[in-house]
Amino acid sequence: MNHDQLRIQALRSYELLDTPPHPSFDAVTRAAQIAFDAPISLISLVDEARQWFKSCIGLDVGETTRNVSFCSHAIGQFDVFVIPDATKDARFKDNPLVTGDPHIRFYAGAPLIDSEHYALGTLCVIDRKPRRFSDRDKELLASLGACAMNAITLHSQGALLRRAERLLQRYMDRDTAAPAPLSAIS
Repeated sequence: MNHDQLRIQALRSYELLDTPPHPSFDAVTRAAQIAFDAPISLISLVDEARQWFKSCIGLDVGETTRNVSFCSHAIGQFDVFVIPDATKDARFKDNPLVTGDPHIRFYAGAPLIDSEHYALGTLCVIDRKPRRFSDRDKELLASLGACAMNAITLHSQGALLRRAERLLQRYMDRDTAAPAPLSAIS
C-alpha cells in the first residue's frame, strides 16, 4: 500500500466519516473562526475522492471533491499551510472554489496528524479576501488543530468503548438464554 492508502485506512479506523455533528468539534471550529475573525472555519477529513466536513461554519455544503480541495495540499505537510491570496497562486487561481462560490482568497490549514503520523484532514480558516498570517497565527491554528485531533481521538475511544459494551451485552444475553446445566435441575 502507498502512503495515501495507509493514511485513508488510518482515517477510517477512527469511524468518524459521515457521522452526525458533535459539540466538541463545533467548539473547535467556532474558536478558530473567532480567533481569526474568519467567515469560514472547517474540520475537514480527506478520503480518496472527497473532503468531508465534520464541522463547518460559514458554508452550506458538507463536502467537496478532493481534486478542488485546499486541504488535500495541507495534509501533505506537517506545518500549517497558508495561501495568502489564492488568485495569485498558480495551484489555485483557476480552482472553481476561487473563481466561483465561495470565492476563496485566503486559506490557512493545520493538518490533523494522529499518533501514527498520518494527516487525517485539517482544521482550516478561510476568507473571501486576501490576508496575512503571522508565525503567531500559525502557532495558534496549530494549537487549535491539536484540540481538534484530541476530539477525534476521544471520539474513536468512545466508539471502541461502545463496541466493547455491545459485545459484552451480546455475551451476557447469550449466557442468560442458555439452558440450565443438568446438575442445577436436581
